[in-house]
Amino acid sequence: MTPEEFRAEAHRLVDFIADYRRDVERHPVMAQVAPGDVRRALPAEPPERGEPFDAILRDVERVIVPGLSHWQHPRFFGYFPSNGLLASVLGDFLSTGLGVLGLSWQSSPALTELEEVACNWARRMLGLSDAWSGVIQDTASTSTLVALLCARERASDFSEARGGLQETGAAPLVVYFSEQAHSSVQKAALLAGFGRAHLRLIPCDAAYAMRPDALAEAMARDVAAGMRPCAVVATTGTTTTTALDPLAPIAAVARAHGVWLHVDAAMAGSAMILPECRWMWDGVESADSLIVNAHKWLGAAFDCTLYFVRDPQHLVRVMSTNPSYLRSSADAEVKNFRDWGIPLGRRFRALKLWCLVREQGVEGLRARLRRDLENARWLEAQVRADRDWRVLAPAPLQTLCVRHAPAGLDGDALDRHTLAWVERVNRSGEAYLTPAMLDGRWMVRVSIGAYPTERAHVDALWTAMRAAAHATDETQAAS
Repeated sequence: MTPEEFRAEAHRLVDFIADYRRDVERHPVMAQVAPGDVRRALPAEPPERGEPFDAILRDVERVIVPGLSHWQHPRFFGYFPSNGLLASVLGDFLSTGLGVLGLSWQSSPALTELEEVACNWARRMLGLSDAWSGVIQDTASTSTLVALLCARERASDFSEARGGLQETGAAPLVVYFSEQAHSSVQKAALLAGFGRAHLRLIPCDAAYAMRPDALAEAMARDVAAGMRPCAVVATTGTTTTTALDPLAPIAAVARAHGVWLHVDAAMAGSAMILPECRWMWDGVESADSLIVNAHKWLGAAFDCTLYFVRDPQHLVRVMSTNPSYLRSSADAEVKNFRDWGIPLGRRFRALKLWCLVREQGVEGLRARLRRDLENARWLEAQVRADRDWRVLAPAPLQTLCVRHAPAGLDGDALDRHTLAWVERVNRSGEAYLTPAMLDGRWMVRVSIGAYPTERAHVDALWTAMRAAAHATDETQAAS
């Protein structure tokens, strides 16, 4: 494809994306395909000769789009908001089109320096002090792994330079996180070599937040048993309920044992651009590392995780790689972000965050988040006013945990009822919700925050939820 051919096809592709975003509400929210449908609709063998781009785009329309669940749909209430706002999409398109890599500062100076600017903008928007230094990683999962590797090396006096965690004579290192922490935390701890026997799930209180007293007790027991507390992962906005671990008392426990404190604010961190929400992470300035997924509620195109550290020199010491073919005379004066994470090569991710913030402005971003919070409060009021519905957890942000619990229905029968009515909603194409376990029973998460979602869409969801629950009641009664 020549640049001129690219120009023509790119215009068509942009038109396709614009039409898709404009008309996305016409699609059923959840994909209505069965397992294997998409695979069977496409050739098993690659083409021997190149095809025109129109043929590719026709298959996108014919096969790919019907096989998608539409995260940008105004009635998408599943998982979490993943808002690739169009200004950020353009930034991502620009990043891919420029085709540069950040192997070092010298390999693409503007890539590094724009990332410094974008991270500093984000830090100020979130109300963080200038004690923090930021870098853009791909996802929260990778960033949590980086944090736990840094914690491991600080606690082991840089064992990676010697025998690693297999070095004999060292006290086993222990990692602590709440029973409501994201699954990626446990995965990162295992990949970092701590071992399942040295992971501690800390009990939560009635609001599903980590109990600092239980954390202190767990650390004391481990110390008495000859083990060494290494890291605590606290969460601002847990995945299931958006619970808020109390950072200030957790930080005090961590300090008493010299433990690394990492804060996972992947989704909820975006709310901290609202000054009225910053109480939710009171004590964050005592943490060692922090993550916020700008590709969730904030609106950047995936993937774009902001990773902030208080000691960048420690991060660089743990992550540094310095082959001769990447050295330059500028190294003493610049940041080489290859030393701030796992990959050597880096995409120009800063462009999509920079474009988003410039096009929306901080006030534009704040207005959208406040809209989502108000819509969540409205739905919470509707649910609480209906005697057969329950709000099961505090809702400090935009996610509600709900259950339809008519009189006389409990236990396994209530679980079957919950899964049946949420499946009815999803299969109808009217909305998309995700069920989850809470206290050993199924409930339904309603995550409000897709970019085009307005009050009318939330109202329509509430109507669909009640209709599906009523229809499920009738079906179960008839059987």
